[in-house]
Amino acid sequence: MPPRDNPTARQARLGAELRKLRERSGKTAREAAGLLSTDQAKISHIEAGRIGVSEQRIRRLATFYQCDDEPLIEALCAIAGEHRGQHWFDEYRGILAPGFLDIAELEHHAVAMRSMQSVTLPGLFQTKNYARALFEGVTPKLPSEEVEARVEHRLKRVTIFDRQDPPQFTAIIHEAAARMRFGGRKVAREQLEYLIEASKLPTVTVRVIPFTSEDFIEVTQPVLYASGPVPQLDTVHIDSPFGGRFLDAEAELKKYNTLLDIAEHASLDPEGSRHLIHHIAREL
Repeated sequence: MPPRDNPTARQARLGAELRKLRERSGKTAREAAGLLSTDQAKISHIEAGRIGVSEQRIRRLATFYQCDDEPLIEALCAIAGEHRGQHWFDEYRGILAPGFLDIAELEHHAVAMRSMQSVTLPGLFQTKNYARALFEGVTPKLPSEEVEARVEHRLKRVTIFDRQDPPQFTAIIHEAAARMRFGGRKVAREQLEYLIEASKLPTVTVRVIPFTSEDFIEVTQPVLYASGPVPQLDTVHIDSPFGGRFLDAEAELKKYNTLLDIAEHASLDPEGSRHLIHHIAREL
């Protein structure tokens, strides 16, 4: 099977974790190739996510690397067992850019998430009209078919909360984001009312940082911290007009976890946040 041209973020993460295990053990790619009776180039492709790897080979490599972390090994084997076409977001492959599928995949597999946004509201809780207003403002202007596909995909992401085991999600938003009137007053009011209802879901917490907060929080771009089934698979997603970035280095995870702690400390409690959002909606 030829190498993948565009591995998903999750496929690339599997390879990266195998590389970390190898490097920590002091083994070379050549030695790993010898164990699997293959060539060094194939090990490089596996560690880059360009070639899949079987559960059996993951377990053999883990033993060779002297890794006895069974929860991590099981989590890596679970990734290896996934295939295209088994999730709803695979329907958009070839229709939307890979980044849209990667974020949906990240949310799907996360056991808990925290986000911080200062200008827009979390994608998981956006209404159709609010999302459309955002996508119609993209530069250069998108074709109408692309806009509608993006809106449809965004609305489907919220289905993670319909599962029997929905993830815990804490959305921290700045009051500035709640006061933005993207799409006009009617759209903004509808969006805020929907956000209030979403905040009542059993596993969802919405917290607002008010303008009265005197703390500066070094988070200007949308940040999502997704906790994996094991800490080693935690991931930070940074969004921007030029595309999203996935971070998994230990130092970066620690930095953004701390920033989110600071943001949460500066925010109102859930009830106070709902009250402020309701007040803003009434002003529209």
